[in-house]
Amino acid sequence: MRKLLSSFLIFLISVMLCSAASALEEIITVQSGSVSGQIVIKGKGPMTGGTVFFFSDRSGPPPSATKYWRIPTHAINLDAEGRFQATLPVGHYYMGASKKLSGGRLGPPREGDYFFISEDEKGISKLHMVLQFKPLDLGVITLSGPFRSDMLVTEGITSIEGNIRDVQGRPIEGMLVFAFTTPMMVGRPLYVSEKSDKNGNYLLRLYGGGKYYLRARSNYGGGPPSADEVMGIYNHGRPLTLSSMEQKKGVDIIIKGIGIPE
Repeated sequence: MRKLLSSFLIFLISVMLCSAASALEEIITVQSGSVSGQIVIKGKGPMTGGTVFFFSDRSGPPPSATKYWRIPTHAINLDAEGRFQATLPVGHYYMGASKKLSGGRLGPPREGDYFFISEDEKGISKLHMVLQFKPLDLGVITLSGPFRSDMLVTEGITSIEGNIRDVQGRPIEGMLVFAFTTPMMVGRPLYVSEKSDKNGNYLLRLYGGGKYYLRARSNYGGGPPSADEVMGIYNHGRPLTLSSMEQKKGVDIIIKGIGIPE
């Protein structure tokens, strides 16, 4: 009798756990909302081939085009008419858009790119609320002129500078440096640098001080590196600490091999 009762209790608990898991999965699945709009370039028409970005306010600071480049939480391609429609988890989001001359989707804006951050009348990044069962239509958003390098803020910023080279001391061009806030350096990084120049030099702009773990790789792709990808980790994975408005230089990263981090 006791054995039968134990078996019944185990069965009952299993059913309850499965029901709870199903209910939780259903809640997670349904708690999303839609956001749509259209982006046009003044005097040129729809921003065909561009990308719209959404940055969750729970994942990091407001985005900026002139002080630092935060990795977006979601990126959606615009259609031929510059329109977009996205389904996002319920929450608050900053929004931006970009069309890069290089044809890429992500990364800091460069000379001639079109770049936009949704701001209020005071120039502060605007939060948009995505709600369940209440579609958000942002309407038509008009971008003005292209991005210019002289728009970049150079005073009072927090940044990391250094050089990327292989074990023979040769500089590596076109590398990206990602800043993570966790030592495992998995998932979405918080910031990314501009691509390293022909001398291997890079500049990584940050919102503020803190403890950062740096990884350099040759593309934006997540997951493990491919066999032909160049990759490296700063100081064997140890963190770099800097203060707000500090411009730390000489933070070099050595690439030890193809697809093999330092």
